Amino acid sequence: MGQRGGRQEISKKLEMALREPMKAEAKAQNNEEEAEELKAKVQTLASVFGVADLKNGLTSSFSVPTEAIGLYNVGHSCCLNSLLQVFFMNIHFTRILRRITVPLYAEQQKKNVPYQMLLLLEEMQCGKQKAVYPIALAYCLSAYKVKLFVQHDAAQLFLTVWNLIKRQMKKPELVEELNDLYTICIQEHLACQKCSFEEKKNSSMLTLPLPLLDSNCRMLETLKDCLQYFFHPEELTDHNMCFCDQCGRKTPFRQCMKLIHLPQTLTIHLKRFCFEKAAHIHKLSHYLPFPQDLDFNAVLTESQCQADDNEKAGWQYDLFAVVAHSGSISCGHYCAYIRSLTERKWYCFNDSEVCQVSWDDVKCTYGHSNLHWGETAYLLIYMKKHPQWPYP
Repeated sequence: MGQRGGRQEISKKLEMALREPMKAEAKAQNNEEEAEELKAKVQTLASVFGVADLKNGLTSSFSVPTEAIGLYNVGHSCCLNSLLQVFFMNIHFTRILRRITVPLYAEQQKKNVPYQMLLLLEEMQCGKQKAVYPIALAYCLSAYKVKLFVQHDAAQLFLTVWNLIKRQMKKPELVEELNDLYTICIQEHLACQKCSFEEKKNSSMLTLPLPLLDSNCRMLETLKDCLQYFFHPEELTDHNMCFCDQCGRKTPFRQCMKLIHLPQTLTIHLKRFCFEKAAHIHKLSHYLPFPQDLDFNAVLTESQCQADDNEKAGWQYDLFAVVAHSGSISCGHYCAYIRSLTERKWYCFNDSEVCQVSWDDVKCTYGHSNLHWGETAYLLIYMKKHPQWPYP
């Protein structure tokens, strides 16, 4: 009864917080003129970077005081919390989120994931507390089998939440923008080794799922190695042979992936959880460094790409966020390291606790073979490089 009453009280507090009006970004401290000037600069920054980055715990380049806003853990929600912070700190995503169509009826609103995300974002922006409870959104997601008190996989949960967002957006132009922001396009080639038959198929994906072991179970040593291995041709022989329509039987095939298009926000899934015999899953904790700057033109060969020069010109990326996992398969914890787009400084979002960290702290997620319970990078989120922003 005590737990139930506590949850009801939290829900009431959440409802009250959601009804509060948006508050001013800057308040007068010593003199009104300085406060007005600061407020004008914050509004200018907000129009360029988005309020999510400014208000979610970061001090802007104009030294406007704000506090980092965390998310309380409600029923093993560390995985969800980490992904939400990555979504909210991405100004390109929040610009889409703010333009959604608000459902007309209360029952529809309760079950609409984009709307509940928007309410949570607004509560984070206008609240003064160090963290907020994502209860309404968690209950909304539970209606779509995203359960509380369950150990979630961050890569799978990202796909689930993203697809719910896309499905429940009513404006076609927003769906198109969301696709452009996250979707990777590749071309799969299948060529029979006995005849001239070749099949090509374009497909899209939300993450690049990179194996950390090669076909001989040897550990790949760098992110570049993982990317090159993913796009390396594979010979399908023996029990992996495919049926060839031209030959009329199963024959050896050569399979390869070619990159067509990379999005503004690129999500790389490091496949640290792998299957062994008897369906046993274990975690690969070995050391795997990743760069702050990633240029796909320097990683892939011409034969691994199916893109024109204009497309390739935009294949330079900066690391934006790392979703890290610590612990084991059955008992683990997630947090997110995110670089502010305003300050270019790194922050660690660990549920309700948010603090500034260094690049050396982020590099601690590279992993270590002897630290099986240690913190290791699981999702890498890169953003395309841009010309210098109007405000650094």
